Amino acid sequence: MLAKQWLTNTREIMNRIEETQMDNIIKAANVMADSIECGRWVHTFGCGHATLPIEEMYPRIGGFVGFHPIVELPLTFFTNITGQMGVHQFIFLERVEGYGVEIMKGYDFDPRDTMWLFSHTGINNVNIDVALEAKKKGMKVIVFGSASEAVGKKTRHSSGKTIFDIADIVVDTCAPIEDASVPLKNHVDKIGPVSTMAFITCVWMTVTTVAEILADRGVKLFIHPSHNAPGAVNSKERLDEALAEYKRRIAGV
Repeated sequence: MLAKQWLTNTREIMNRIEETQMDNIIKAANVMADSIECGRWVHTFGCGHATLPIEEMYPRIGGFVGFHPIVELPLTFFTNITGQMGVHQFIFLERVEGYGVEIMKGYDFDPRDTMWLFSHTGINNVNIDVALEAKKKGMKVIVFGSASEAVGKKTRHSSGKTIFDIADIVVDTCAPIEDASVPLKNHVDKIGPVSTMAFITCVWMTVTTVAEILADRGVKLFIHPSHNAPGAVNSKERLDEALAEYKRRIAGV
């Protein structure tokens, strides 16, 4: 049954992440914790379906202030599959060198910040632009993606580097480079991609580790509460407090 095959594939990837990536996850989490503790940001960025882990971590229930999502609409919007902001345009735009440089001009950065990037293959230009600009600004660059599977893949960027070459810390999502994982009879292409599950697994392993580090340091976290759960006590006040802290940091106060 193909449903069970996909589940098996996904479980195997999660197991490989646990077995091989914990040390790098802890290293990445410590860098992120340093940024958040001093009142700065972990900026998050990706293109295409690699924006899903960004949307997953913040804002959402169980997430906390300190992660700043940078989401460029033409690189994330898949409701319009054809026509305006369709897939053809997206594939073109993520390969345009210089686009990431322009995206970075829209935000204020600090050397104490961390740039957390998601890229499955690591070869497309926008992500590489953002990574290079972050390094120029003195930030640590952390990259999550299929690093071991991408070895030998030729970058599209004039720097000659993939995003994994630029990173200070890499966490390998352990997903196959082709992403789709389940063969289908009478078809050339596989179905059942697994990179999103791999990304999300790595995200919450990392974010929970960041939270643990900060709690051990005595840092107060502004957590989004479960405000829809029956019997939630003072959840609106805690949500308002978290959003107020987010606005305070955005304003640079």
